[in-house]
Amino acid sequence: MAIVNPEVLASINAQFKKDWNDAFNAVKTNHEDFTMVIPSSSASNDYGWIGSLGDIREWLGDRVVNDLSVHTYSIKNKDFELTHGVKKTDIEDDNLGTAQYIFRGHGKKFGEFPGKMSWNILKDGFTHVCYDGQYFFDTDHPVYPNSDGTGVADTVSNIQSGAGASPLWVLIDTSQILLPVVWQDRKKPVFTAMTKLDDETVFTANNFRWGTDSRGNSGLSLWQLAYASKEPLTRENADANILAMEAFKADGGEKLGITVTHCLVSPENYTAAVEVFENEYIDSVAKTKNPYYGKIKVIKSPTW
Repeated sequence: MAIVNPEVLASINAQFKKDWNDAFNAVKTNHEDFTMVIPSSSASNDYGWIGSLGDIREWLGDRVVNDLSVHTYSIKNKDFELTHGVKKTDIEDDNLGTAQYIFRGHGKKFGEFPGKMSWNILKDGFTHVCYDGQYFFDTDHPVYPNSDGTGVADTVSNIQSGAGASPLWVLIDTSQILLPVVWQDRKKPVFTAMTKLDDETVFTANNFRWGTDSRGNSGLSLWQLAYASKEPLTRENADANILAMEAFKADGGEKLGITVTHCLVSPENYTAAVEVFENEYIDSVAKTKNPYYGKIKVIKSPTW
């Protein structure tokens, strides 16, 4: 039987912390291509400026000052935690083998968490509002005839029309200054031990506690950087969606210069996406070159 004293607890804390760090640092994620990390130092960040980046113009007369507060869009930080307890008797009986796996799980889950949030908010973009007050994926985004956002707006869709019974796939452009998804980082994960011998929970429940907490949230930026479809992932649909997306214009009528760089898919669509975008040849026998080969990368979602 182990004697539970501060020295023993310090050794256990060090081991659990190592387990947590090893698992956290070993995590491989695939959301970084389409997610920009924005540091946060308050309860929320304002992103109204996203729709007001402006463009270069010939300098005739006074400068034109682009208003950074045209839109109202903010992301509020949320608190996240995961906590487990270990009975004092398990320490006394040297029964900590399973606990090490639990805290490795803490590290793994928090390492994966920003990616999970990024993938999920993109999937839910049909019901999440973006900077222009419309859902991120919507059929009626307003685009104005004048660069200052005045005039009678046309409406533009970033959803392929149709019945939409197939798994979701999304074309995105990551070549711009902004990326389609925001991970707002307020507080990085912290692993905390509650292992004082006179801790109330130890006294009342004979239980030591270890937990991880973080703060942050995910959000969506420019709708023009993404185009969603729930139609079959075929070459014909890909051609049509790329053409529609790369025709997007800014207020004032100038093309945005959108270039599709990625296709995000669920596991069900992965094989079709590779065939459409990543295979070198459309017809391997005739050696018909694939126009998307080497230009559009397929990423498979771990959560869709």
